[in-house]
Amino acid sequence: MNIHEYQAKEVLKKYGVAIQEGYVAETPEQAYEAALKVKEVSGSDWCVVKAQIHAGGRGKGKIEGTEQRGVQVAKNADLARDIAQNLLGGNLITIQTGAKGKIVNKVLVAQDVFYPGASEPKEYYMSVLLDRGTKNNVIIYTTEGGMDIEQVAEEHPEKIFKEWVDPKVGFQPFQARKIAFNLGLSGKAFKEMVNFVTALYRAYEDTDSAMFEINPVLKTSDDRIIAVDAKVNLDDNALYRHSDLFALRDLAEEDPTEVEAGKYNLNFVKLDGNVGCMVNGAGLAMATMDIIKLSGGEPANFLDVGGTANAETVEAGFRIIMSDPNVKAILINIFGGIVRCDRVANGVVEAYRKIGDIKIPIIVRLQGTNAEEAKKIIDESGLKVYSAIMLKEAAELVKQLMREPGGNQA
Repeated sequence: MNIHEYQAKEVLKKYGVAIQEGYVAETPEQAYEAALKVKEVSGSDWCVVKAQIHAGGRGKGKIEGTEQRGVQVAKNADLARDIAQNLLGGNLITIQTGAKGKIVNKVLVAQDVFYPGASEPKEYYMSVLLDRGTKNNVIIYTTEGGMDIEQVAEEHPEKIFKEWVDPKVGFQPFQARKIAFNLGLSGKAFKEMVNFVTALYRAYEDTDSAMFEINPVLKTSDDRIIAVDAKVNLDDNALYRHSDLFALRDLAEEDPTEVEAGKYNLNFVKLDGNVGCMVNGAGLAMATMDIIKLSGGEPANFLDVGGTANAETVEAGFRIIMSDPNVKAILINIFGGIVRCDRVANGVVEAYRKIGDIKIPIIVRLQGTNAEEAKKIIDESGLKVYSAIMLKEAAELVKQLMREPGGNQA
């Protein structure tokens, strides 16, 4: 589960990670008030207004149809209000959102951290995540902050450092010092970085996160180390232990069909194809999508109904799939191992009759426990639902029905 920058910074702050202070706003007037609060904290009229969406590249991204960037500097509260006016409600298009973009519903008004001082400020990159290859957590860091880490890895791989942490042992003080040393720090900045990375790792571990990414980590001109940006991805499987973090979920940032699927415990991911899939089991779902592509089609979604498929979940799956206007056929592929095929077949028939007026062909392939009974239920239902035995046969049937004149009117 992703959370916004302002939320991520609040999580980090609880663990002692120094952050760029700021206040969230949902209206231009709130942005004005937030800028005044920032002035009280920083002592400066200058502030930064940042669009809050679940995507990176906001600084280079632009509001659709304008030259307004997702991150802008304001010289005073009046300008902060004007910038917020231009951002809020706009569709921000970045390298990570694609052409579709994302609507900006909130902005973060934060202190300007690039202020004059004894030395030049410096930006670093730092992230914490799981390295599945070594079965350890890893801290990835580089002196090349403020840039896309993929670009740094491609052009200057020698500048990227990695520090692996054995979860059984934990993050050790010598590792924090090693990181600060590799970043070329000394004096106050060295001590600040040691404290920063220690608190960052503790936050990552305690919150059961999948990833923490800070880009940039800033060494200010007076040698403080602070998180200027923060991207946090929480592990969905651990959220039952963190009700406070689950409360940070912003449904407006998620695909509406995926949110709806979650209400019925359906694992759903929307894709760009024309054949809707309803399968039980992630592996079988992947195989189903592969066979659809080999047959010349394109999967419109990944939908795993799991082992508890019934009439209600099947109906919900139908409605979610058919909400996509690009879908021209639906392939249901169920292996009756943890769920009986006849139960799914009854669910399909019941859901079909409830929804009614389904204008696209539905192909059902059921194998496993009570598969013969299931096929009989489908064939004798009197509905325009086609049954298949082999997976390849089901895919070919999808292909045939979509090609037939009026085939998508079945």
